Amino acid sequence: MKISSVEQMRQLDKQASTRYGISEYLLMENAGESAAFLLQRTFRARTNRFLIICGVGNNGGDGLVVARKLHSYHFKVSVVIFGDPAKYRGPAGENYQIVKKIGLPLVENPAIKKLRELVATSTILVDAVFGTGLDREVGGIFQKVIHEMNQSKRPVVSLDIPSGIHGNTGQVMGVAVKALLTITFGLPKYGNLIYPGAGYGGQLYVTHISFPPEMYQTREFTVGTNDPVQLPPRPDDAHKGSCGKVLFIAGSANYLGAPYFSASAFMKTGGGLSYLATPEQVAPFIGVEGHEIVFVPLKATSSGSIAGSNYDELIKFSDQVDMVVIGPGLSLNSETQDLVLKLTAAISKPLLIDGDGLTAIARSPQLLKKRKSPTILTPHPGEMVRLIDEDKDIGTMDKIALLRDQTRRLNSIIVLKGAHSLIGYPSGQVWVNLTGNSGMATAGSGDVLTGIIPGLSGIGYSIEYAVRMGVFVHGLAGDTAAEKIGVDGLVARDILANVPNAIQRMRQSFDELRTSYDNKINII
Repeated sequence: MKISSVEQMRQLDKQASTRYGISEYLLMENAGESAAFLLQRTFRARTNRFLIICGVGNNGGDGLVVARKLHSYHFKVSVVIFGDPAKYRGPAGENYQIVKKIGLPLVENPAIKKLRELVATSTILVDAVFGTGLDREVGGIFQKVIHEMNQSKRPVVSLDIPSGIHGNTGQVMGVAVKALLTITFGLPKYGNLIYPGAGYGGQLYVTHISFPPEMYQTREFTVGTNDPVQLPPRPDDAHKGSCGKVLFIAGSANYLGAPYFSASAFMKTGGGLSYLATPEQVAPFIGVEGHEIVFVPLKATSSGSIAGSNYDELIKFSDQVDMVVIGPGLSLNSETQDLVLKLTAAISKPLLIDGDGLTAIARSPQLLKKRKSPTILTPHPGEMVRLIDEDKDIGTMDKIALLRDQTRRLNSIIVLKGAHSLIGYPSGQVWVNLTGNSGMATAGSGDVLTGIIPGLSGIGYSIEYAVRMGVFVHGLAGDTAAEKIGVDGLVARDILANVPNAIQRMRQSFDELRTSYDNKINII
């Protein structure tokens, strides 16, 4: 599904009117009608009492439509407006007058004590305060209003986006409504799906408000959900050499799990030959668990990491495989870090860089611009900050814009890991992944992803699809594990064990799987 920025949605509104004659009055009417329909379907009891809490922008106008529609369904409805109603324009102003003429209980700018009384006599709150236009910190009376909604212990339904969430970045602008569900209009906005905003919206519903699909199925809309794509068929005559050969340059004396998880996840995904180049004293310990891994023992530094003298051997070996992975558990030893830079510049095959390899690359990111074969970077937020070499909190940044800038700057496909991981291509396309769960925030989880991506390339996906579907399958394996044991105590070994189950679901139950993840965003 396509995802929209706030600015793109404004353009869609304008285009609907100028090109198709779909007036802003009709768009607001459609938005309010869809929201009211969902509300009456979700909260069926006629004893329910709705309190519509409105601002004085278009989001408030949407709330006024919802109020009169719910009234027509014979529900008890009251309206509260914060701000000067004289600021209502166009259809919002018209609906304000209609609500007054209908005679719905309407209170303007009540004191917080009065609002608390109104909340206490209601069963469902509808948040129509700010919408997606918010671009500053929430303060004053509105901060108190949002606080009252959150403290009310009443179900809150937000229109378009929870008030207080930035529509493009998903950031909390000081304080934000915590909704049970959100009904967004036209398309999902970035802030609906990017954390922390995604964590405030509850269940997400979308109504297209009569936008013709051709309006947003264009090249200008380059952000979308990472929907599943069917796996390539596995040939009956497949053999280990035809299912991918990958060299993992990974591990050190203090990090045994990372290389094991990466090299094993490749084979658990369906890959053929997994070569692990690791210090010679480390290999026997990993071999206790990784019986299927082919080891390439290397000379070690005094601290037990891969020595720089292995350069020629690694370059020669890299020419014999389909893809190279470098970084998991390498350590920050300066000699090893220098080796990473030399290898990155010289390896001619597709290259995935993760973990400690990213720390090395952060020193000389210009090396990536010169690479001819695809490069994949899989940073977590801390590693991403090092890559951009800026002293910033990535949690406050526009992650979509950041990813677009950095994929071009680094000439690389980038997976920004985390809740709802983002996958960015140098072309400017960005995908938001919806599989996965909080239990996957555990050591070694990212190393499993590092093995899944080349595994999917080995069984037939293009590099671009292997990255996207690698993130999807990784999250699906975590979800499969969580279904069995829950999210508490889930570890990387559990994710690894469920990778084959995830692949099987992709092959045998694709339509059901696609439907279940489509339902994370419900269409009204």
